[in-house]
Amino acid sequence: MVNFTILAGGYTSFVVSYLFNSETNSLSVLNQSPTGANPSWIALHPTNKSILYAVNENSSGGLQTFTIGQEGALSGPIDTISTEGDSPAFTTPLSTGQVAVMNYGSGNGLFVPTESEDPLEFISSYTPITFDAVVSHPHMALERGNEVFVPDLGADKVWRLVEDGAPGVFKVQGQIDQPSGSGPRHIAVRGNTLYTLHELASTLTEQEIPPAPNGTTGPLIANFNITPPGLPEGAAMAAAEILMTEASPSFSEPFIYVSNRNTGVQDPRGDAITIFRVEPKLELLGYVFTGLDQIRGMQLGGPEKEFLIASGVAGSAGTIMLKRTEGGRNLKLLTRNTEIPTRTSFVWLD
Repeated sequence: MVNFTILAGGYTSFVVSYLFNSETNSLSVLNQSPTGANPSWIALHPTNKSILYAVNENSSGGLQTFTIGQEGALSGPIDTISTEGDSPAFTTPLSTGQVAVMNYGSGNGLFVPTESEDPLEFISSYTPITFDAVVSHPHMALERGNEVFVPDLGADKVWRLVEDGAPGVFKVQGQIDQPSGSGPRHIAVRGNTLYTLHELASTLTEQEIPPAPNGTTGPLIANFNITPPGLPEGAAMAAAEILMTEASPSFSEPFIYVSNRNTGVQDPRGDAITIFRVEPKLELLGYVFTGLDQIRGMQLGGPEKEFLIASGVAGSAGTIMLKRTEGGRNLKLLTRNTEIPTRTSFVWLD
């Protein structure tokens, strides 16, 4: 296969569909599908690839469902509900048929059941969960076994949630504490190891996941600053996204790719993606500059996750496609599309 369709959300009122041709290294816009305002985070149903979930990252947050047609064009919204909070910045479907959505601005979240025969339709039997912290900014949800991990940028914790008696009702059964003031934003899990990307400290940490339930954590295994050298005076770094790959025939070892987001004086080279080797121990390999302004969204895709698409949330540098090279130790810029100036999240359909 040489043609790949990718959807991209952003701070607009539409989702963009891109076509990437890996033979010609071209990235073109197929269409723009109207949505509610600010579909900043989008996510595919885990088994039905014709269903898309999207947040509306507004002060009165929303969660929507769409069907995906030819060339990635969306139909809908089929169903829309309030997230009962402010600025939902993340959503993901769970294996249980529920959809998690986290309200960054109001420190709460929802786990919304869907109809078993029609995952496009939400069921109204759910109870918002509020996180017990002086300041709470939940930024992600990651399903691990019967738990859901929620990194909280304001509370410096990764909350451990479990279903509490019925779908749509969850409770906190513990937390994994993070360094004070670090601002955990996004996470990845590999086996019994937690990798946390901290927005405020611009660090990537590695730690063992303690048995649940748990309210404390042991020392960090590793703690790396992810910012590249040679930044201009006035740069203000804020980490954003973490992607993990496993070994495959073409890539013999696992890697982690994390994005830097410069919210201050911009570097002429643009923001950088920092690359880590995972085994035998976490090791920083280097930085790849992208020309993008404030990378917020990036995603891997294609055969063996060979390609990485990314965009900034500011400026006009558009969307870029990179290729993993040197066995995954490096990234090469293939192409750039500037028709849509900014994007914030991506979903590969192929």
